[in-house]
Amino acid sequence: MHKNSRRGKSHSIRPSTFTANWITYSQQEVEMIIEELAKKGYTPSQIGLVLRDQFGIPLVKPIIGKKVGKVLEEKNLSPKIPEDLFNLIRKAVNLRRHLNEHPKDKTSMRGLIFTESKIRRLSNYYKKVGKLNKDWVYDPNAAKLLVAGSS
Repeated sequence: MHKNSRRGKSHSIRPSTFTANWITYSQQEVEMIIEELAKKGYTPSQIGLVLRDQFGIPLVKPIIGKKVGKVLEEKNLSPKIPEDLFNLIRKAVNLRRHLNEHPKDKTSMRGLIFTESKIRRLSNYYKKVGKLNKDWVYDPNAAKLLVAGSS
């Protein structure tokens, strides 16, 4: 975000119509697997990795027509705070802990400012979309308890 924007965007892109013909699981079986993994406490990205590595399902969307997050929303198993926002909060908590031990680390202070800025922007987006409560506010002290409680 805060880097030079004149660089290229070269990267690999997934094929848009990819269906793996070796998958033997039905749509209901995949949804049951997703539900079981979510009940065990896996995040949506971890569920995707488990499906890829242990069950041989590279992509969920071509099989069931929905992404993992949508399946979790339908079954009321989605996390209270979206995963990308939670990961940023965890990063900010770790940076604050580092800065308590090393208060003169200006580079980390700059990283904390950028990370908290990303948290605020992303939380505003999720408030608009309706994935977060309108009165949700990022508080570093509450974030420390939130991250400690989820570990």
